[in-house]
Amino acid sequence: MLKLDFHPAGRHFLQIPGPSPVPDRILRAMSFPTIDHRGPEFGALGLQVLDGIKKIFKTEQPVVIYPASGTGAWEAALTNVLSAGDHVLMYETGHFATLWKKMAEALGLQPEFLGEPGIEGWRRGVQADRIEERLRRDSAHQIKAVCVVHNETSTGVTSNIAAVRQAIDAAGHPALLLVDTISGLASADYRHDEWGVDVTVSGSQKGLMLPPGISFNAVSKKALAASKQATLPKAFWAWGEIIEMNATGYWPYTPSTNLLYGLSEALDMILGEGLDNVFARHERLASACRAAVNAWGLEIQCADPSVYSPVLTGVMMPSGFDADTIRKTIYENFNMSLGTGLGKMKGGMFRIGHLGEANELTLMATLAGCEMGLKLADVALADSGVVAAMANLTEQKKNPVLKVA
Repeated sequence: MLKLDFHPAGRHFLQIPGPSPVPDRILRAMSFPTIDHRGPEFGALGLQVLDGIKKIFKTEQPVVIYPASGTGAWEAALTNVLSAGDHVLMYETGHFATLWKKMAEALGLQPEFLGEPGIEGWRRGVQADRIEERLRRDSAHQIKAVCVVHNETSTGVTSNIAAVRQAIDAAGHPALLLVDTISGLASADYRHDEWGVDVTVSGSQKGLMLPPGISFNAVSKKALAASKQATLPKAFWAWGEIIEMNATGYWPYTPSTNLLYGLSEALDMILGEGLDNVFARHERLASACRAAVNAWGLEIQCADPSVYSPVLTGVMMPSGFDADTIRKTIYENFNMSLGTGLGKMKGGMFRIGHLGEANELTLMATLAGCEMGLKLADVALADSGVVAAMANLTEQKKNPVLKVA
């Protein structure tokens, strides 16, 4: 067994924006004995989780479950509906949008990146009007798909997917709409069918509160039709045989049996709380977190309040301070992990995750650790973020219909 030298008292605070802490209920479910994935008990489990996950995506269409990370589901989304050389319109909102573009290039597609240059583009959401304008110029319909990230984990920005759908429709363009909501699903409102998304990509380790290891493609009828003509190579990722076998609760390969036990438990927890209540809880915690950052006198990574993420908050560091050094200070002194800045934001920010099983007291402990760490690092703070967050949460409890900025 691997021995670790770092054994502080108390539990570790995992406050990165995913993987999120796995609740005890889910850990217990995953510890059940592994069963025959061709037997009747597994078939019943398969049908149960396949039906339940549709409710989370808000879809009546198939949701394909892979024993893979979200990166695998990215590849599945592209390879099932596109052919080599296809022109794909993608929007740069942060590190993960950039990685998806690199994957498209590696697969032999021709991605075109929209967005603002430099760091500024990583501080705002998708500008749907720019997508509409670009599609209007594509009179020959060379662009086969529009790919956007719903909740950009690297920046704390949640883009308006309904507006993107409206932009595609307003342009009268037949392009497919592919959306990554790996960190948004089950934390931020998401509506696959209502928003006219053709392929939605997600993963297990964020709002679903599971360990990494399973991922999803929610698939529209239009996407299924496109998959019949797409010629990019695929075997493991191909939807057809999976969806066919899923009709009876099985998979054409060995699925992640014990992770599916965990998914079943996660669905019970989320649907038991109620999706609207889950979303409201995340919004409540996000509001309090932003109140803390504002009180500290620090800058929030997302520069547009209309697209603040309920999943995480990016905290930018003043000039002369390295965010990773401060993260290390917090980790070593208070046994808490915060998200690092990624890509263009490396060293310039840290990310506070407030997703999954988080509640008010989880957030308050997190903010206390951040505030103490910032003080240890000699970052000048304007005021106490902990006090500001407590006031914010108290006001929300007193007046829950009031949206606290």
